[in-house]
This record gives sequence, structure tokens and C-alpha cells, in this order.
Amino acid sequence: MKKPFVAGNWKMNTDSHSSVALVKEIVSGCSNIAGHNVDVALFPPFVYLQAASKALSSSDISLGAQDIFYEQKGAFTGEISPAMLKDIGCSYCLCGHSERRHVIGEDDELVNNKVVAAINGGLLPILCVGELLEQRETSQTQEVISRQINAGLAGLNDQMISAVTIAYEPVWAIGTGHTATPQQAQEVHAMIRELVGRIYEKELAQQIRIQYGGSAKPANAAQLMAQPDIDGLLVGGASLKAEDFLAIICAAA
Repeated sequence: MKKPFVAGNWKMNTDSHSSVALVKEIVSGCSNIAGHNVDVALFPPFVYLQAASKALSSSDISLGAQDIFYEQKGAFTGEISPAMLKDIGCSYCLCGHSERRHVIGEDDELVNNKVVAAINGGLLPILCVGELLEQRETSQTQEVISRQINAGLAGLNDQMISAVTIAYEPVWAIGTGHTATPQQAQEVHAMIRELVGRIYEKELAQQIRIQYGGSAKPANAAQLMAQPDIDGLLVGGASLKAEDFLAIICAAA
């Protein structure tokens, strides 16, 4: 059985004081979770990563970045390389989060470049995929997800794919308060696993962890985690409240 994986994406929230305070509260709360049968990672804003890394140093909680750039160094003003993130203690990075795709305008090729760069740079990427509301309403979910998976994993061999986590984010359920039902989420997760099994060996597809990300909260975490193909949760707003995030971790564990 795969170890559940819960990640907290803080997006563009917190400040220098509250970010460290939140990390410390989560670290303290996690120490009371029996068995530690869950992997946990936090994704603060770039400017607070180093302080968060220090606050996490005595814990088993991993640190991740919300984005990366695909070059190692050079004249790329405002960008952050995989090596820089590794240097300050990051283990994970998000690639292709829906807000990067639909607000910033990142396309599938750019997302793939970031996934490859993350792995080559020693980071563990979380490849985010998901459909818009109009795409779901016009029965395009499978087409969209298939395109994003095939493009996002392009060029990855069997060893590289083992470093990847996939997060299914129905875009219509992010920050809206609406959540895909556990059955809807499971349906897409199963489709993703089947697709990965067609690209790689079925054994690899069974090993890869697929998170659900879309207004996950304490009230629905247990139901979502009970689904056979949901291996974890990518949590947004609820990860900004230690009590809620810890309740989600407990549900996953």
C-alpha cells in the first residue's frame, strides 16, 4: 500500500512572521500523529522558503516550492532554478498548477520542461492536471487530462517517472468551495492511473501517487482518501489553518 501524501500549498499568502508560526504549529501538531503513516510537505511562497526550511529542520515534514524555472542559471530575471531550491532545503516542487496554467498562461510544453528540470535537479515534481468547468460540462475531461498527462510526462523514462507525483485538480473546484464528489474524483484518478499504465509498466502506474486537489478540507478528507486511487491530497486554503491541515493529515494517516 502506498504511503499517503498530503501537501499544503499556501499560494500567495502569509508573511514573514505568520509563515514561520504556521510551520511551527504544524510541526508540533504532527508530532502527535500516531505512527506518522503519512508524508507531509509544505509549499510556502518563495520569499519565506528559507525561514520555513529552518523551522522544519527538526521534523519529518518536507519543504516544496510552488514553481521552478527549467534552466540551471543565467539571465532569467525573476526566476528560480532547481539548484537554488535544493540549496535552501526544498525536496518538492509544483509543476503546472492550474493557476500557473490558467492565470499565468503556462502551456503543456513549459510544464514538461519544468518537470524534467526538477527531476534532473534532484527535486520531486508534483505534476498538476485538471479541467475547466466548461471542459467538464462538454465532456472533455478525458481529452484534457490525457493531453496534460502525455505532454507533462514526455521524455521521462521509468526511473524518472518514479520521482513524480500527479495531482488531479478539477479547476472548477479550486477556491470555489465546490468539491468533486469522491466518486467523481475517483473516476478521474482511475483514468489517470490507467493512462500512466499505458505509457509505462502497469506496476509503475500502481506505485505512482495521485493526489486530489480541489477544496479538500477536514469535512471531506476521509471520504476522498477512502477511494482506491486517491493517494493523497494537495490542500490549498485549508493548509493555512494549522487545525484544519492537521485534521486532514490525520484523516489521511
